[in-house]
Amino acid sequence: MRPVRTALAGALLGALTLAGCGQSTGTADPATAAPAPTASQAAGFPVTVQAGNGSVTIGEKPSQIVSLSPSATESLFAIGAGPQVVAVDDQSTYPAEAPKTDLSGFKPNAEAIIAKKPDLVVLANDTGGIVAALTKVGIPVLLEPAATKLDETYDEIADLGAATGNKAKADELAAGMKRQIDELAAAAPKDKKLTFFHELDNTPYSVTSSTFIGQIYGLFGLTNIADKAPDAAGGYPKLSSEFVAKADPDLIFLADTKCCGQSKETLAKRPGWGGLSAIAKDRVVTLDDDIASRWGPRVVDFVKIVDAAVRGAAG
Repeated sequence: MRPVRTALAGALLGALTLAGCGQSTGTADPATAAPAPTASQAAGFPVTVQAGNGSVTIGEKPSQIVSLSPSATESLFAIGAGPQVVAVDDQSTYPAEAPKTDLSGFKPNAEAIIAKKPDLVVLANDTGGIVAALTKVGIPVLLEPAATKLDETYDEIADLGAATGNKAKADELAAGMKRQIDELAAAAPKDKKLTFFHELDNTPYSVTSSTFIGQIYGLFGLTNIADKAPDAAGGYPKLSSEFVAKADPDLIFLADTKCCGQSKETLAKRPGWGGLSAIAKDRVVTLDDDIASRWGPRVVDFVKIVDAAVRGAAG
């Protein structure tokens, strides 16, 4: 994991010197008393976080956060930093109270972001040199790329906790997520050697076991039919209808129910798919597109859905 380092602006001087005995209320000697810490110092600031863009130092607890990453937005609200968030990108649809704007994380506009007067910006991609553009004007930027494994998810949540003054809540959240996922994976039946197909869209694109999503399925001992695709395409192969039909997976997971309106019924109408085992045995699992494509706190919800599907198919 990337280390998260916290450094106070200055060491507080020794203990307060109390007034002599016999006084009901102690008072400090002005000559020896340590200065009272500021609110930011009390919250552990300045703080230095090791993010995707290197060491990022945040001088004071941010109160004007802009998030241009849907996963980061979910994490910020989950760790208690929601009141500090003033704007999120146009794809941040959860939670409902997130202050959604027309800002784009895919094509970030430095001027539009600066207009929000942020004291911290969280990004998933450094598109068009946006990190340098914001850093140049003195805005701290945390680059938290899409996680490629679960440990990175936990680490990025910890980063956001440290950067926003919500470290304890973030550490608690990450530990709880890990505990739940580990317990579900350990208890899952794995002797059936079930196969599966995960559909990203109705093209259909899928995912191999090397991807973040693919690794989630791997926790449950499932065999991914996309791993045998002729062209792995960096972990996101485009499969032919014939390829899927020939593989005849035991389980089908649809992550294109929102974007593309896919369901068991629409699959059954595809050429050669009507007789698939997953359709005949009612083992087509409809997913929330967002939950299945983000690496924030709702990864646990995704894992629970996979767990239920595996138990149903194995039972």
